[in-house]
Amino acid sequence: MTDMHSAAAMADHFDKINKLPNPVEGVPNFRCVPGYQVYCCGQPTVAGFENALNKVTENYPKNGPIIWINMRQEPSVYVNGSPMCARPPNKIGEYAELGNITSDMLENDEVEFVNELKSRAEANGGKIKYQDCLKTALEIEAKEIIAMKTVVDNLKKKFPGLVLKRAPVCNSGSPRDSDYDLITGALEGSKFNAPVIINCQVGLARSTTGCVIACLFREYQVSSSFSGLISTVPGLNLALLKMDTYEMDMEKDPLFRGEFKVVLELLEKYPNMVAAKNQCDKLIDMNGPKSCGGTGIKQLRENIAESKLSYEIMDDAAQAFLKTKIQDNITKYFMLVVFSGYLREKENAPAPNTAEEDIKLPKKFGAYMQDNSEMTTMIQKGKGKLQWERDIPADVLARLESLSKTDFKGNMSEIIHDILGAANKIFRDMADVGDHKKRAKYRFSSKTLMTVLPTDLQNMIEDMIEKGTITMDFYEILGEVQRVK
Repeated sequence: MTDMHSAAAMADHFDKINKLPNPVEGVPNFRCVPGYQVYCCGQPTVAGFENALNKVTENYPKNGPIIWINMRQEPSVYVNGSPMCARPPNKIGEYAELGNITSDMLENDEVEFVNELKSRAEANGGKIKYQDCLKTALEIEAKEIIAMKTVVDNLKKKFPGLVLKRAPVCNSGSPRDSDYDLITGALEGSKFNAPVIINCQVGLARSTTGCVIACLFREYQVSSSFSGLISTVPGLNLALLKMDTYEMDMEKDPLFRGEFKVVLELLEKYPNMVAAKNQCDKLIDMNGPKSCGGTGIKQLRENIAESKLSYEIMDDAAQAFLKTKIQDNITKYFMLVVFSGYLREKENAPAPNTAEEDIKLPKKFGAYMQDNSEMTTMIQKGKGKLQWERDIPADVLARLESLSKTDFKGNMSEIIHDILGAANKIFRDMADVGDHKKRAKYRFSSKTLMTVLPTDLQNMIEDMIEKGTITMDFYEILGEVQRVK
């Protein structure tokens, strides 16, 4: 994270931040995971904190244990009751991928940023300058500036069992092994019905990931406490909590089912991970949108497949960025499955009928991953094992290569016809919206043409592209080829 003296202040909230029905005032995208006392949301206002706590204690004692987990890497402060965060000046309106941030660093940075904003206000007639997510420069009179920890400490008068924990994670990257241990450590010692509230800025990827981890741990508690569950949570449907027999909709595309090559390698090498994946998939669905049985917004597994579909229609620069994000999210999904398998290990099984609050994991997830380092190697080598480009059908490629070798110039019209015809067939499944389909077909056609060019022409075109004389465009390439006598 940048030095607090040079950090920019960015407002957390923006127009239409709330995507869900029945909003809780001041708490973006607040919802409860079906069957669990696990809640997810964006960064609340000062009033929103109390509104959320009142909501989760409607049928729970206000003086009981309540666990609030913040998943953000950005220091959070409150100006006149509204949340702002400290950002590097070049990270306004972007995902906060801030590297190896710890909870201690965050708490210290928040105090520093509060002092910095107070100093800026004092030097500016009581006003501070900040930006919104669209980088619009704004200014406000700062009547009160406090850290998030202060907000939570003030609420302990009404909710004495409230504790704030931090697990700062990147937006798309997988949580570190230690982050898993931070979340499970926060839940250890609490009962199944103790509310857990997990937030990030908007209530999307980071908080959804945290909720899946929390639900997996609650499921671990449930596995040895079935006998007491019915009296603990009135009306609880225990069928919701039996996850390892969960069956995916086989009508869905394999990628939407999470059947990435590296995940299938994991299941083949470690058969116990099959049940772990079932359990993980069910909880991902329950944390996802209504369409897959949840109450949320982000579908952590299917979002990867959707991003892969988007990859085909992007330009080269956008593809490079998205490819990294897709691999990060595959890593996250892989590790969630591994974490589910870790909780199911026999060595982690508590004695039968152990009370939920007495259940503790004998081995940390970090230690488990050290003992199973081959899994880390597997995901690092396998996260990119996707078909990033659509293949040229073998028969079409063979015909094109034959036409090129026989007489490229003489057969050029036929080569162009066959390439464009193949592109139309290969991308017929893509929705014809805007220029997306056209761009994807041109990219395919350009790369196919480059594949079948004679070596001398191929070298010439590659040199021109490298120098920036032309781009990797089908018709630009054709134009240059036709100029050659």
